[in-house]
Amino acid sequence: MSILRLGTRRSPMAMTQSRLVAEAVTRLTGREVELVGITSQGDVSSEQLTQIGGTGVFVSALRTALLTGEVDFAVHSLKDLPTGAADGITLAAVPARDDPRDALVAAGGVKLADLPHGARIGTGSPRRAAQLLLLRADLRPVPVRGNAGTRLARVESGDLEAVVLGHAGLSRIGRLDAVTQIFEPDEMLPAAGQGALAVECGSSREDLVALLACVDDPASSAATTAERSLLGALQAGCAAPVGAYAAGTDVLRLRGLVVAADGGMALRGSASGSPAMAEAIGRRLADELLGRGAGRYMAVPDRGHISSGDDDK
Repeated sequence: MSILRLGTRRSPMAMTQSRLVAEAVTRLTGREVELVGITSQGDVSSEQLTQIGGTGVFVSALRTALLTGEVDFAVHSLKDLPTGAADGITLAAVPARDDPRDALVAAGGVKLADLPHGARIGTGSPRRAAQLLLLRADLRPVPVRGNAGTRLARVESGDLEAVVLGHAGLSRIGRLDAVTQIFEPDEMLPAAGQGALAVECGSSREDLVALLACVDDPASSAATTAERSLLGALQAGCAAPVGAYAAGTDVLRLRGLVVAADGGMALRGSASGSPAMAEAIGRRLADELLGRGAGRYMAVPDRGHISSGDDDK
């Protein structure tokens, strides 16, 4: 049997999570997998994501590699995937989700409440920035780019008082020791798909679609489907501060949040139902939030590039 080529971005976090999927595929199917590093526009540009097309810029190069046959399948952070369908590409699996929560890394090991007045907190996510301001209006969210190690170094050097990153990403690179506070969803609602991975391959590769199903986790797939359905139905642009989190086995409960960028106003809602109705649950909650005026808080959408707007790498 031929070796399967797995396309991945080259950052330490992306390589680590792709390696985990590769090992799972080999363990469950016996097929050998090799990693193929791909460089995306998001990796080489220093501009903010909202200026270069949102987190979808991390996905396009991998999808091109799939369509040209350079790789057989690809692994992404699920929150990077645009919600719209991609021609010729199938979402073959969502492996078991890691911790979806956000985490604070602060100088001196302090929690959010103990940071000084006007503390500078680094984040590349409008969603996180807006929710930080909901928690403490005096804080100064600072736009940052770079991988997780680069961001942590800015706290260690004193350039920033703190940064907010995904707990799952910090776990994957072995830096949970740096975490000073974990935000529960009631405090900071995660991005749609946060903590989960996406495994994509060409739609025409029916044999590969079937093989990759071995790493799919139905509960994680249903939960993230509801979250991404909410995001897509809201037609939120990549700069829109939108949070979404779903959980549950027999009954799936989805929570959603749309918040003004300055943290001055927030709309929250929830919807629930059977996991088999995950997409419908997301659309129902989107309709409710839009009916309550959520549209006024969101940027004009780029319908082909709707994604979470977070950029942990």
